[in-house]
Amino acid sequence: MSALSRISTARNRARRWVTAETTSGILLMVAAAVALLWANSPWRDSYRALSEITIGPAAIHLDLSLATWAADGLLAVFFFVVGVELKHEIVAGSLRNVKHAAVPVLAAVGGMVVPALIFLTVIVFAGDRTAAHGWAIPTATDIAFALAVLAIFGRGLPRALRTFLLTLAVVDDLLAIIVIAVFYTTDINPLMLLLALACVAVFAVLARMRTPRWWLLVPVAVVAWVLVHESGVHATIAGVLLGFTIPARRIHGETESRTHRFDAAIRPFSSGVALPIFAFFAAGVTLVGGDGAGSILLQPVVLAIVAGLVVGK
Repeated sequence: MSALSRISTARNRARRWVTAETTSGILLMVAAAVALLWANSPWRDSYRALSEITIGPAAIHLDLSLATWAADGLLAVFFFVVGVELKHEIVAGSLRNVKHAAVPVLAAVGGMVVPALIFLTVIVFAGDRTAAHGWAIPTATDIAFALAVLAIFGRGLPRALRTFLLTLAVVDDLLAIIVIAVFYTTDINPLMLLLALACVAVFAVLARMRTPRWWLLVPVAVVAWVLVHESGVHATIAGVLLGFTIPARRIHGETESRTHRFDAAIRPFSSGVALPIFAFFAAGVTLVGGDGAGSILLQPVVLAIVAGLVVGK
C-alpha cells in the first residue's frame, strides 16, 4: 500500500470515528467536564481569562471573545448540519407528513410555555419580582448538549424517535431565539437582515449548481453569517437558514441527495471541532468563591431556572 493510500485510509477511519454519534457525544461531554472542573479549580481565573480573550476586526463589530466566537461562530456550523438534516427529513423523510411534523412542533411550543410559567411561579412565590424579566431563560433547550446525551444514551432508539427529538430541540431553540429577538433585543437592523437573506438566496442558487463550488459557497456563507450577526439576530440562525437551502432530492442525475453529501462533508468538523470547543467555553460555570456553591444554587432565580428546565421540559 502506497503512502497516499495509507493516509487516505487513516483519514477515512478518522472521519468515521469522529462522526459516530457516540464519539461526538463523548467528546462534547468530556470538553464540558474539563471546563467545569477548570472553572471551579484554584486556576479558575486562567479559564476566565482564556474565555475573555478578544480577537477579530473591530471595524465590523467582530472583535469578539473566544467564548462568543464559539457560541455564535462555531455553533453556526453545527446548526448548518442540523438544518441540512432537518431539510432532508421534511422533504424526503419522516417529517414530510404534515401531521407527523406538527407533533414535535407543538411539543416544542409546550416545552417553552410551561417552563416560562414555572419560572414565573417560583419567582413570585420567592418574592423576587425583579427577576421576573428572565422568564425566557428556561424556554430554550441547549440542542448541542441534548443531542449529545441522546447520542450517548439513546443507542438503539428508533430513527423516528430520534427525528422527533431532533425536530423538537431545533424548533424549541429557534423559537427561543425568536423570543429573545422580539422581547430582549432593541437594535435589530432590518437592512442587514435583508442583505443576509439575499446572501442566503445566493447560497441557495450556488448549492443547486450542477457542480457546487466550495470556494464560492464558503465565502457567501461567511458573509451571510456576518450580516445576520450585524442585524442583531442570533448569528446561529444563519446556519439553519443556509442548511435549509440544500436540495434534499437528487438533481442533475446524481445518485444521492445533496443533503447527504453536505452532511458528510461538514459533520466531521461540526462533531470533532465545533461542538467540543463550544462545550468547553459554554460549560465553565464557576460555583466556588464568595459564599460558596450553596448560596448560588439556593438563589430564587437559580431554583426557578432549574425547575423550569427539569420539570417544565
